[in-house]
Parts: sequence; C-alpha cells; structure tokens
Amino acid sequence: MRTEKSRSTSRKLSVIVGITATALALAACGGTGGEAGGPVDGEGKTLNVLMGVDNQYPEERQQWQTDIAAKFKEQTGADIEWETYASANEELTKIQTSVVSGQGPDVYSLGTTFTPTAYATQAFVPLQEEEWASVGGKDRFVPSSLGISGPDDENQVGIPFVSRPFVLAYNTELLAAAGIEEPATSWDELREQAKQLTGDGVYGLSVAYGDNYDPWKYVWGMSAQAGNPLVEEKTATLDDPSVLEAYQTYFGWLTEDKVVDPAAVGWTNPQALAEFAAGNSAYMLMTTSSSLPTLEDSAVAGKYEYALMPTIPPGATERPADGVEAASILSGDNLVVADYSQQKPLAFEFVKLLTDKDTQIEYYELFGQLPTNAEASAELEAKYPELAPILESASKSVGTPFTGAWSDIQLALTNVVVQSVPGLSEGNVPKNELEARIQDAQNAAQESLDRVKD
Repeated sequence: MRTEKSRSTSRKLSVIVGITATALALAACGGTGGEAGGPVDGEGKTLNVLMGVDNQYPEERQQWQTDIAAKFKEQTGADIEWETYASANEELTKIQTSVVSGQGPDVYSLGTTFTPTAYATQAFVPLQEEEWASVGGKDRFVPSSLGISGPDDENQVGIPFVSRPFVLAYNTELLAAAGIEEPATSWDELREQAKQLTGDGVYGLSVAYGDNYDPWKYVWGMSAQAGNPLVEEKTATLDDPSVLEAYQTYFGWLTEDKVVDPAAVGWTNPQALAEFAAGNSAYMLMTTSSSLPTLEDSAVAGKYEYALMPTIPPGATERPADGVEAASILSGDNLVVADYSQQKPLAFEFVKLLTDKDTQIEYYELFGQLPTNAEASAELEAKYPELAPILESASKSVGTPFTGAWSDIQLALTNVVVQSVPGLSEGNVPKNELEARIQDAQNAAQESLDRVKD
C-alpha cells in the first residue's frame, strides 16, 4: 500500500528523527500473499536474509548457509543472498537504514532483545493466523520461546528460531580439588569461590569484557534480581543503586578480586570460552549450549558441567521480596519478515524451512543452540540429559522490558563498559567516573523512552 510521495517523505523524516529511540511509525502494507501452506514458486527470484555472524564457528556457519541455500533452491527454485551483522550497533543500524529506505533484507534473524525494536517500527509483518499457518502453526514452537515475540499473544512479529538461555560452565576437577562441593548460587558466593580457585596459573572466572553483546546482561540480571527491572512503565531506573553495585561487582572481579585474567579486558565470548576450554579457568560465565561443540573437543571434555547463573544479587544472601530469579534473559533469535518485502510468501517459506524439526536438530548438532521447534526440543531433551541445567535456565528466563527503547538502553549499558575499558586495563575504575557514565546512560535511556511509541 503506497502513499503519495510527499506523505512518504514526511514519514521517513519522522522516522529518522526517532529511530535511534526506535519510535517509528511506518504503515503496514499487506499480508503474506498467497495461500498459506500452498506451494511457493520462487523460480528466478532471490531472497535476501540478514543474520548475525558466528565468530565461534565461522566455517561451519558458512557451510550451513550454503547447504540451506541449496535446500531452499530445491524446494522453491529461489536463491538466497546472505547479509550479516557483527555487533548490536550494526544490528540496530541495519534495521534503521532498511526501514527508512524501504528496501533491504526480506528476512531478519534478530536477537530476542531487538524484537521490541522491530515491533516498534511497525515495519515488519504482524503475525496473524495466516502467517502462523504458513510456517507450520504456532503450536509448532516451544511455548516459552514465544515470550518475546511481541508485547502480548495477539500482537507478535517474531517467530522463534533458536533459544540460547545463559548458564555458567564449571570445571568439576578444579572445584573438587578446592573442596567446593556445589557451584555458587549467589554472586557473593561466586566471588569467594573464585578467590579460592585462583592460583597456579588458573583464574576463578573467565569473563569477556570486550564482547559486543554480553556485558550489559550481567548488569540487567543483577539489577532484576535486586528488584530493579531498569524500566518502570516509561521511566528508566539505571540510576538506582543496584545498577552501580552491579557494575562494581562485574568490574571488581578483575580490578579488586583479581580472579580474572587481565587479558580478559579485550576478550570476546569465544576467547573467554577458549580460556575455559584450555583448563585455565574454573568458571565460564554467561555461556550457552553453543559452547558444547567447543568443550566436547577440548582439554576439559568430561571434566565440566553446567549450572544456573547465580540468582541472588550482590550484597545479599537471598533475593529481596521484589527481586526476580532471572537466571537468564529470554535469549535466542527471532525471525521477522520485512513488510516492504515484495516476496512475503517466499520469506515465510524460508522461515518454515529454518523452523522445521530436522533443520533445527541439525543446527543444534552444528552449533549447540537449542531448537524452538517443540518436537525437536523434546527429542533432544530425551537424548541429552546433560542439557537439563540449560533447559532449567530456559524455564527460569525472564524477558527484558518490551519497549521499542530497549535497544538504546541495551547499548547505553554496554557503552558504560566500553568507556571503562581504559580503567579496567589499568586495574582501576574510579567510582566517581563510573557514576558519571551510569548517569549518562540513564539520561540516554530516559530520552529514548520519552520518544518511543510502544
């Protein structure tokens, strides 16, 4: 559905002004087209698909994309052109530029915390009965994986692709040698155990301070456990004392407690995982089942297990009454279809292929990421009992606030870490500087919330 040029230009200018806050208002144009479940003829067509890069298994990802493209070609006659993003900033920028220009990827694979951003744009196909039927039905999916597909059950844009609940991995031999019988359940207990485990070339914790995605998750988790969800209605609460304590705990592992390798200042998650896999650290924090292929082919194979991340906030021995368990964010990837796409039936056929049982099991075997297909999930749960802690984490995962401003808030939280890297490198992050950065993040978050239209 096209409008006159002047009206379109005005709209796009409005979007540009508010897109950083994800307060977008583009009109939806049409449905999927074609008959749900019917054959899709893509002969001579090319589907453009955007996915995040896989720094952990790049060669395997490239081969998987080649294989999926061949299968899709066989089924529909259409080709696939892949685009990638390597950071949350790139992910947001791609949404911005594509929505404003009205062209770009037909299908986006977005991290779950970016689904509210996609929803707020009104530029992705809302999922009605027809759309769900075209991908095999809503009951095809694990119910909990739909928890961040939209603000409620009736208003959704995200189709679950993979689930990545966060857990910690621990070296069973190192903990046993230190006389530690069970992994920590509180952040304070974790710090004390990490001190016991540090020495003789081994560090208590493996942490990726330089990762593009993970640092903010610690702050959100610790704050939520302390009773602060970071957003209350339309008010940002990053200036709450729980946020300062979360950052001080996170930075303190390196600067004060000395339980993290100083080189971790520049590590991404794959580098932190490699350190744990080599047996050089006792705990690997903020990891997912995607670490399984690496660990099973490493020095710690047979000597590690998974457990829930601590669920008691720093400075406490139990959660306060208003705290939430928050073992993990509701994490994974959702697939969304652009409303500007001229080939929506083909796009949904692609989504159907990616969420097929066999495709999902194959993806798990290659990358260790849990399926969202209910049948595939049940099959893996029965086959791999070691997944129990990860599945428990999935059941105790909590969605981040569903607001179009969340991507900005997430980036503001990450920016506090980025700005603190010089201090971390020198072994000291002064409290007054940290407070100033948090206040800047609070201001940015509130400005975004004030602009966004949820």
